[in-house]
Amino acid sequence: MKLKEITDYLESIAPLAYQESYDNAGLICGNGNMEITGAVICLDSTEAVIDEAIAMGCNLVIAHHPIVFSGLKKFNGENYVERVIIKAIKNDIAIYAAHTNLDSVGDGVNAKIAEKLGLINCKILSPTKGNLKKLITFCPLDKAEQLRKALFEAGSGTIGNYSECSFNTSGIGTFKAEAGAQPYAGEVGAQHQEQEERIEVIYPSHIESKLLKALFSAHPYEEVAFDIIQLSNTNKEVGSGMVGELPVSISEMDFLKDVKQKMKAGSLRYTNLKNKSVKKVAICGGSGSFLLKDAIASGADVFVTADFKYHQYFDAENAIVIADIGHFESEQYTSELFYEILKKKFNTFALHLSKINTNPINYL
Repeated sequence: MKLKEITDYLESIAPLAYQESYDNAGLICGNGNMEITGAVICLDSTEAVIDEAIAMGCNLVIAHHPIVFSGLKKFNGENYVERVIIKAIKNDIAIYAAHTNLDSVGDGVNAKIAEKLGLINCKILSPTKGNLKKLITFCPLDKAEQLRKALFEAGSGTIGNYSECSFNTSGIGTFKAEAGAQPYAGEVGAQHQEQEERIEVIYPSHIESKLLKALFSAHPYEEVAFDIIQLSNTNKEVGSGMVGELPVSISEMDFLKDVKQKMKAGSLRYTNLKNKSVKKVAICGGSGSFLLKDAIASGADVFVTADFKYHQYFDAENAIVIADIGHFESEQYTSELFYEILKKKFNTFALHLSKINTNPINYL
């Protein structure tokens, strides 16, 4: 199997366009045309994981965290990042990472945490704005259904739990074909009036090139008239964190003990209890302090995340209980998520969950 088949599939689920500006998700090293013999899935692509891949005869490592976040200027092996890249290149091993892009999708990292904690009725905690656009085009009536189908198949027209969404109005289009034209309707040199349908569809901006390709391919006109409008609408399917509910309310301490056990946390730091039951829970894999205000605004009783600094705990102000379970602990099930995603598509491909514990933190 070609590496590009695997990365294209992963990016169809967690588009690179959804990663944060500081991130470096995607193919870190390797060539898309490589034949892949097998993959090791991990949270961090450390030297030990590369050695594990070599020992298992695998030439692909799929990680949550990119081993390279910023540009490398030297390859002297003076730090673990350089050593990992050097060893991977020497042994013809590709490294791929899906990080904040996998955090941002509805079926990503936070959905896996919610599953482990038994949450229901989940939704994105802080939905993204500005990544939706609208395409408007005009088509002869007899080709309108064919064109709509092509636009839907290219990925447009999905709003929440609804697909194939469009708005359509009829009108009259006019044009005069000049010399050299090959008009679908009318004659060269004469003005023509055509009954047309105006078709409007919403789409995520990262599929724009694919959508326009479908538009030009399915549209019968030699020259296609279309408009693209940037929307300020919130995309409820993409964003940071997640909020859901427990099937049954439980006490705060029972919930915290349950979280510690289910997330295999070596320790759990938490703010003052509010002496009330827990029903609604906000979560964020990794460093989630930036979502504290959103968690409070959602009405969550507890916010389960990691990497709060000392003074940030005060910001809870008794409006919510912060439960800091540790960065590794909050994201450890991402490897399981990768495995499930890839097995659905490539059920005969050799996938291996790394047996290396890459958590740099130990507990007494």
